[in-house]
Amino acid sequence: MMKDLDWSNLSFGYLPTDYNVRCYYCNGKWGEIEICSDAYLKLHMAAICLHYGQAAFEGLKAYRCPDGRIRVFRMDENAARLQATGRGILMPEVPTELFEEMVTKAVRLNQDYVPTYESGATLYIRPLLIGTTAHVGIRSSEDFVFIVFVTPVGPYFKGGFAANPYVIIRDYDRSAPLGTGMYKVGGNYAASLRANSIAHEKGYVSEFYLDAKEKKYIDECGAANFFGIKDNTYITPKSTSILPSITNKSLMQIATDIGMNVECRPVPVEELSTFEEAGACGTAAVISPISYIDDLDTGVRYTFSKDGKPGPISTKLYNHLCAIQYGIEEDRHGWTKIVVG
Repeated sequence: MMKDLDWSNLSFGYLPTDYNVRCYYCNGKWGEIEICSDAYLKLHMAAICLHYGQAAFEGLKAYRCPDGRIRVFRMDENAARLQATGRGILMPEVPTELFEEMVTKAVRLNQDYVPTYESGATLYIRPLLIGTTAHVGIRSSEDFVFIVFVTPVGPYFKGGFAANPYVIIRDYDRSAPLGTGMYKVGGNYAASLRANSIAHEKGYVSEFYLDAKEKKYIDECGAANFFGIKDNTYITPKSTSILPSITNKSLMQIATDIGMNVECRPVPVEELSTFEEAGACGTAAVISPISYIDDLDTGVRYTFSKDGKPGPISTKLYNHLCAIQYGIEEDRHGWTKIVVG
């Protein structure tokens, strides 16, 4: 029976659900999946994840659809990205079959917490992989735990699908080239907290990063990928410090499907002045259209929405992707999986 919660008033925070699922890795192999009702972990104070950041995570969503079914979007891509992160920071790869089984089980066990379609809210799924070996020297852990927990969430930004202002922060870097920017590890987000706080203090929704090496090229929008639209072309930056967004990958395919050109390449900061529309994209917000980006160091404002509303192409891409996620439009690329129904 669905939980009696006010789905329309959810923030993007955390609400407890009934179960999480866990799987332990020791002696070079994965164990059996365990169902747990405890929201806490028992960790040794010397666990490597706590001291040396050997921790990775993913983020995806489950959707309660108009046809009554519950769908999960592209979890095979999340599994592949977690595997890439594992290779990057020396953690065991979670097999795709194990990843998908645990995600599916976590959603089914907590299906009463999947918000109604009409609410616009979703069930956020957080897979987490951490190194648990107790050791004070810097080395890779030998023992790991993989956890999948879920929580119902509302829009990432309070205004939902609305144009928001961003600000270029030059005094802080999120990630260095050839570092861990291409992996979804906790340290990348710790590195962004100070810049994000400064952006909020100045009245912007998020910070906007340039490349750490030369400060000449667009990197990421806070915790999201960037895209710009001009001349019927979807353009997104390419860099070794940018996390490969599954949402961005999906939007590029949709742009191709509707007859747009797609370019993934280095984007000089000056090119911002040529874009007709721009946005940040990721699992949490899907698309957050950008109204303008201020470069406080140069005094330049790059404006993409004079009336403060999302542009027509961003709106079309957003609506099309959401319709696929909710099973309203044909899933021609096989991106969704029905887990309940």
